[in-house]
Amino acid sequence: MGTKIIIEKNIDIPMRDGCVLKGDIYRPDTPERLPVLLNRTPYDKKFPLISALTLDAVRAAQRGYNVVFVDCRGRFASEGTFTCFVDEPRDGYDTIEHLARQPFADGKVGTFGASYMGATQWLAAAERPPSLKAMVPSITASDYHNGWTYQGGAFALFFNVSWLMTALGLPRLLRERETNPAAGPELGRVMSSIDTMRDQMDFLPLKEFPLFRAGAPYFFDWLEHPNNDAYWRKLCIEESYDKIDVPALNLGGWYDIFQGGTIRNYLGMKARGAGDAARRQRLMMGPWNHALPLPSLVGQVDMGFRASPISVDLDGQQLEWFDYWLKGKANGAAEGAPVNLYVMGRNDWREEKEWPLPGTEWRRYYLHSRGRANSAYGDGALATDTPGAEPPDSYLYNPLSPVPTMGGGLCCYPNSVPGGAFDQAAVEHRADVLVYSTEPLAEDLEVTGPVKLTLYASSSAPDTDFTAKLVDVGPCGFARNLTDGIIRARVRESQSDPTLITPGKVYEFNIDMWSTANLFKAGHRIRLEVSSSNFPRFDRNPNTGHDLFADAETRPALQTVMHERSFASHLTLPVIPARR
Repeated sequence: MGTKIIIEKNIDIPMRDGCVLKGDIYRPDTPERLPVLLNRTPYDKKFPLISALTLDAVRAAQRGYNVVFVDCRGRFASEGTFTCFVDEPRDGYDTIEHLARQPFADGKVGTFGASYMGATQWLAAAERPPSLKAMVPSITASDYHNGWTYQGGAFALFFNVSWLMTALGLPRLLRERETNPAAGPELGRVMSSIDTMRDQMDFLPLKEFPLFRAGAPYFFDWLEHPNNDAYWRKLCIEESYDKIDVPALNLGGWYDIFQGGTIRNYLGMKARGAGDAARRQRLMMGPWNHALPLPSLVGQVDMGFRASPISVDLDGQQLEWFDYWLKGKANGAAEGAPVNLYVMGRNDWREEKEWPLPGTEWRRYYLHSRGRANSAYGDGALATDTPGAEPPDSYLYNPLSPVPTMGGGLCCYPNSVPGGAFDQAAVEHRADVLVYSTEPLAEDLEVTGPVKLTLYASSSAPDTDFTAKLVDVGPCGFARNLTDGIIRARVRESQSDPTLITPGKVYEFNIDMWSTANLFKAGHRIRLEVSSSNFPRFDRNPNTGHDLFADAETRPALQTVMHERSFASHLTLPVIPARR
């Protein structure tokens, strides 16, 4: 017989301002005081497909934990008004300290959860609740401006719209329909909008977007703050590492929309965490996208059984982490190599002492062509030899005919635009995509670590975007995307103080392509795609230089990419020596 579990629904959790949040608790039937594991969610504590799959509540309770799921302020059973991010620091602190004082609790609290449920953890931890002793934030960000709402200055259009329509919007209406017949027509309208989600993203200007005024007005707050200003900085985790004194097991995916933030949280806390325990961070990066449970089939590619939920047992790994920090068990969960990586292509895990990996060779691959790198049928090449006198490559970027998104880091409605690993052949047929490839590799080559493109380019427009994508091309021609990035020209020097560019002038653009871990096998090619749009993952730059999102005017722009001695555009890859 297993441990008897007591389940209590809608317990009161009072906040300092009088607002009452509601929580469900799963706890062992025992008089013993035990640690609390807390999940704060905007997705409905009763909706297991989103909240409960981050950790099996019954398994954790049988392990000797009080597991509590709490609806965020203004969501489902909890009182108040939900305003994305804003109330989570204070409410998180109050929830943690209230639960730590309950008769069933021993005073120690751990937190867990993915995506926004990871944000609720970090934002609470920045308030330094004394009872918080360990965290497991999964597939979540470090900065809610750059890396959540925006990336490289571009608005994360598909994520922001699909997240608000589905994960935040739909569950609430489905619940309301149970008790409020008037919710039926509104539910029908939302479902119809979801069916036409992709088409609605063509709407311009975004400041007049026809959705969210009533249900999610903060969407328009985000548009009002395209730069990294005080609105965002007060919520930025990266600026709070020295205030956080909690060890965290950081779980992320190479194809996750928050991949960059997961790694930055690990590195930032290792370097600046408030105390020795806080700097004992761990990082686990798999080949996953933004999905629960984390799948081994990511887009079109099976990443291997070792990446599957059965093989990885993330529940077990989280519980080991909590056993170490909350129960003092000497299980080694916080000992040894702190970085656990899944290398795609090799399809296996390995542990490392540091990130980036010791001994990494930062190898430059220079762009080459005779001026006709347009599409996969052009003459673009990648090579380690520096360019000489080479003509530039040019293409016309038309915002009314953007390059379509084909996989990558996406959320939250794959029926419309799926994320993950996909063949890029359709994209590489386009003349507004420059394609640069190595010769087939003579031997295996591992690339594990941060990826960066240094691009020397000009535009006929006062503002525009440049995009970059790293691709693994197999002998059969299947071109699998690995990681990518974008830079909006006006934020090339600063996310806080944008400046337009002078048309026709060559600038250096540094595109953060985040990271990957991939074995390019012998016979494969390393490929780089360069363009100016990735839509609807990111909003289209209209090329006008006007205030962002204010009007519907668009202009085509002639883009010129340089690769000669004075302007040697290059891709920097973290190459791992074969002896490893």
